[in-house]
Amino acid sequence: MRKRILLISTLYLLGIGYSQAQLFSSKKNYNKPYKAKFEPYSSVGFGLGTSSYYGELSPIADPVNATFKMMRWNVTANYVRHFTPRFSGRASLTLARLSGDDYTFSKGRPKFDGQFLRNLHFRNDVKELAITGIFNILPEGRNAFDRPFFVPYLFAGIAVFAHNPKAKTPVDAGNNWVALQPLGTEGQGLSGGAKPYSLVSAAIPVGIGFRFRFNRNWDISAEAGMRFTATDYLDDAGGLYPSNPNDLANPTAILLSNRILEPTAARKGGDRIPGLQRIAAENGGDLPTTNARGGGNNDMYLLTAIHINYIIAPKIKCPPLR
Repeated sequence: MRKRILLISTLYLLGIGYSQAQLFSSKKNYNKPYKAKFEPYSSVGFGLGTSSYYGELSPIADPVNATFKMMRWNVTANYVRHFTPRFSGRASLTLARLSGDDYTFSKGRPKFDGQFLRNLHFRNDVKELAITGIFNILPEGRNAFDRPFFVPYLFAGIAVFAHNPKAKTPVDAGNNWVALQPLGTEGQGLSGGAKPYSLVSAAIPVGIGFRFRFNRNWDISAEAGMRFTATDYLDDAGGLYPSNPNDLANPTAILLSNRILEPTAARKGGDRIPGLQRIAAENGGDLPTTNARGGGNNDMYLLTAIHINYIIAPKIKCPPLR
């Protein structure tokens, strides 16, 4: 009898304990804040900014002058899909003008006399298509309209671009802009020479940005991204002078291949004679010579931009009628 009473009492107490545990658990879950599922959304943007080229004519070893002396412009449009509070994907189209000039970079700077002697210059309008992933350092809110005021982010991806470097002919030869790749200024395309370089190449964009919420439907963002390219010919300078300039395609190719002795800087019209005389005097009356016209690492370019982004409101999902 005692055992039966003990068993019944034990089962009764266990039942009460289980009921209390269930009640406590339900209260705990009730008091726990509800975390809404993130609602993906999209945005489209337009941006304007600057572009800077780094290569033989603007070495990154002197980053301040390389960035600012020949800074140009870019214009861009993009589509962004926000997948999670921290990750987005972006497709962008960018037109960027790049430019470099040995004369401008080296004038009055004896450390760069080699560039002053070479006297090359170029401009190149790059058309870039990029696909990048964006990582938000601070997470977004639960949907398009719950965006935080400030979001710093990192991005990286892959890009393809078309380009076409051009330079001005000498002052006494018309001073006109001409495309350089068809000329084969380093002997490309000649028997035994290198193949002409491609006018389509790839790049890896890497950068950082900051996005600010302007109002319910608009964001403003600022970013800077380096493009590490797969070509050394954004500037048409990547190899050696041709062994016999007279073998080049035409007189224009000969003029634009070796510009050491030009008395006037073709792009801006600066007088080169005093600089040439100084360098010759410092080298026993002769100008130093070299076979290298370019070479080294592949070229890079930096794009900065201010974007205005429009938030595309997601469709409101209503429950089905019954």
